[in-house]
Amino acid sequence: MTTTTTARLVSGPAGAVVQVAADPMLGRIEISVLDPVADLDVIHRWVTAPTARFWGLGDLTRQELSELYAYVDGLDTHHAFVVRREGLPIVLLQTYEPEHDPLGEVYAAQPGDVGIHFLLGDRGAPVAGFTTRVAQVLSAFVFSQPAAQRIVIEPDVGNDRAVARACLFGFELGPHVELPSGKVGQLAFLTRDRWEQSPR
Repeated sequence: MTTTTTARLVSGPAGAVVQVAADPMLGRIEISVLDPVADLDVIHRWVTAPTARFWGLGDLTRQELSELYAYVDGLDTHHAFVVRREGLPIVLLQTYEPEHDPLGEVYAAQPGDVGIHFLLGDRGAPVAGFTTRVAQVLSAFVFSQPAAQRIVIEPDVGNDRAVARACLFGFELGPHVELPSGKVGQLAFLTRDRWEQSPR
C-alpha cells in the first residue's frame, strides 16, 4: 500500500487504509480512503437518512453519489474517508484545503488550516462519550500531518447539536458566514495547541 500526503492532507488510492488507531473503549479504528464503488451502499444509506439533512446530499441517486465521490477522489485538495470501528463503518469524513473550497471565499484562511466535514453513521456497541472519542480520533488523524495547524468546521447555524458538540470538544466559535450555496454556517476552529493541551 502506498499512502501519499500533501503538506496538510493525508490521501491514498481508493480503499487504502491510511491510519489505524486503538481506543480503549472503541477498539480498533481504521481510516480508509473512500471507495466510490465498494463503499456506495453504506454511504448512500447514511446521506439519505433524515438525520443527515444538513449534509446536503440526500436527494442524490446512488449513481450521482458515486460520481460525486469519484470526482472528489481525483482531487488533490479534497479527500473523503470511511472510518471503521472493529470493521463496522461508523463515519464519513471529508478533509480539504479551505482556500481551494467555497469556504475560502468567505473567511481568511490561514496556511495551516484544514477543513473537515464528518457524518456519524452507525455506532456499534454503546460506549460512553462515543462522539467525543470519535472526534478525538479524527483530530489525531488530521494533526498527524505536521503542517496541519488548525481544524476548521462550518456546521449549519441551525444544526444546534453539531455546534454544541463542537464546543464540547474544544472548538472556539467564530462568526457566521454565508457560503455561495446560500448556506449560513457557524465557523469554529480547533488549533493544534488547544488540541494538544486538551485532556485525552
